[in-house]
Amino acid sequence: MAEQQEKKQSKVPILPWMRSPVDVTLVEESPLGLVPCLDPRLMKALQKMGFSSLFPVQVAVWQETIGPGAFERDLCVNSPTGSGKTLAYALPIVQALSTRAVKCLRALVVLPTRDLALQVKEVFSAIAPAVGLSVGLAVGQSSIADEISELIKRPKLEAGICYDPEDFSPGLQSSVDILVATPGRLMDHINSTKGFTLEHLCYLVVDETDRLLREAYQSWLPTVLQMTRYDEGFFPRAPTFLPFSLGSLKTIRRSGVERGFKGKPYPRLVKMILSATLTQDPSKLAQLDLHHPLFLTTGKTRYQFPEKLESFKLICETKDKPLYLVALLQKLEGEKCIVFTSSVESTHRLCTLLNFFDDLPFKIKEYSGLQRQSVRSKALKGFREGEIQVLVSSDAMTRGMDVEGVKNVINYDMPAYIKTYIHRAGRTARAGQAGRCFTLLRKEETDFFRSQIKHFKKLLQKADDNSCPVYTITSSSVESMHSIYTSALEKLKETVELEASQKRKVGFKSSKTAAGKTSETHSSKE
Repeated sequence: MAEQQEKKQSKVPILPWMRSPVDVTLVEESPLGLVPCLDPRLMKALQKMGFSSLFPVQVAVWQETIGPGAFERDLCVNSPTGSGKTLAYALPIVQALSTRAVKCLRALVVLPTRDLALQVKEVFSAIAPAVGLSVGLAVGQSSIADEISELIKRPKLEAGICYDPEDFSPGLQSSVDILVATPGRLMDHINSTKGFTLEHLCYLVVDETDRLLREAYQSWLPTVLQMTRYDEGFFPRAPTFLPFSLGSLKTIRRSGVERGFKGKPYPRLVKMILSATLTQDPSKLAQLDLHHPLFLTTGKTRYQFPEKLESFKLICETKDKPLYLVALLQKLEGEKCIVFTSSVESTHRLCTLLNFFDDLPFKIKEYSGLQRQSVRSKALKGFREGEIQVLVSSDAMTRGMDVEGVKNVINYDMPAYIKTYIHRAGRTARAGQAGRCFTLLRKEETDFFRSQIKHFKKLLQKADDNSCPVYTITSSSVESMHSIYTSALEKLKETVELEASQKRKVGFKSSKTAAGKTSETHSSKE
């Protein structure tokens, strides 16, 4: 079924503008001192972050935005995980807005998950204050009331001044220049937050585009595009400004010919879309209403692995698969690892099982969509700081998450698609560092398992990667843990049964409470 879907996808016609992309591999890294037009304040901020140069994808995007390209075209960036895409769009947007005179929301960055949004917000917050810009976050991490207080402010009226009601109407204003948001919470603010407007928006970034286009998320994209199709707006790069009211500043958009496009509002909304596995489906890309798009990619192959990633396959007996994983983790000697499974349930059970192995010299924690945000954030914080060495994760962590020092990624369950493999493997070998990706494959000579190994081989061929040697674990290291494994399985069984019993009790109490409320309602009506 999966192969049939991929065959269908391969038949989708490629858009003309994607046929002749800009090859980012031909662009060289540039020392910060040689980056043209880079604001000295931003250079200092980058140096504080530990940067001494810009990566090729960052240089390429800079050339098409602040450089000769001057934001004249929408940008579509397909670049490997860990290549520096976040800073590639954050830096030119901050530079372009650094000359703004009045604060209002001009740049919106949309991401599919809270944790990824938090990470991107940190990047903006590290550089934006250097040029007097403020960055907001709308992800549902705090209550919507708290978010509103951070995003919206009331104008202060000076005592003793008489305001002409025709020129001034007390209103709400944006407290931020740049907003990083998830689609759901963005729609909450659009639908219910007074004073929240996108009428001055100049830049829209859609990060992890393929996922955001695949999932509707309350029709956020058509809503955002509709809200920015005003005849009036604000253009931050205009050299002078007309007198304005203390309310929303508006200037008339010119409507004319821009690079052969008639009737387009100018200045227009600039769009930047990015992914390590950018879709080529015309129907999906059409949703973005791209303007004269420019396609930037890395090399000729659609799917790219990080340059210094090594891939290995580990062939194991089905019944002893968890033992092979433990033996591999022991062999890696406490190096920071992420173990990926196929579902949140598998993640929970595998992590619980591993923690029943006595005296393992590393700490293991779970990270999945089943957990509360606070629990997930705590686990991620411990992993970042080195208190946790092994994180067992569902695919909640495959997209964009950047954790420094991850040496190894382990596919406990083989991914079904090359896109999933690329995003999982991309948690290591980031920013030019070396890393390894191990995939556990079953050994049994049955049609199903032979097809699994065959499928994995085809999977890698889609990225032109035929170099995936076998990683050997000695049978003695596996056999020595059998007695511990038997005991751990018994404890896992008891834990699963206990958790199931607790869920049933909670469900029973909830239904009982609901029934009680219903009977009270009927009584009051009578």
